[in-house]
Amino acid sequence: MAATQVEHGAKPGDLIQIFRGTYQHWAVYIGGHEVVHLTTPGGDSGSIGNMSLALSSGEAQVMRHNIWEVVGGDRCKINNLLDDEYEPRDRDVIVREACRMVGSKRKYDVVSMNCEHFATELRYDRPESRQVGGAYDYSAYVIH
Repeated sequence: MAATQVEHGAKPGDLIQIFRGTYQHWAVYIGGHEVVHLTTPGGDSGSIGNMSLALSSGEAQVMRHNIWEVVGGDRCKINNLLDDEYEPRDRDVIVREACRMVGSKRKYDVVSMNCEHFATELRYDRPESRQVGGAYDYSAYVIH
């Protein structure tokens, strides 16, 4: 089921996967149509130019935005991808910790600490990225 601006069905603490063409951007839903995510210094997670800046600088920032500002015209879905492997942390803890991090700068590395690592660490207390190295086949889950 594709998310719409009217109803997305996310609950606080859920992971939101946003399809950006050749990669996915990840955010943590905190309620009130807002997400917290690791993004480029300019805050435009959908911009390849700004992503290149993050890659070259090795730094990104934790930001809080309206979910639809982050999704833009891209497709998205709720994807708590590791729930079968790990026990998710309590939703209140996820949201509290995500909000506490807003505004902080963090190390960014596409292989070892990208936006998916950030989101999974908040939900599961384990930074993992299945899109790095093709460890996870997202093609079966793309929303058309």
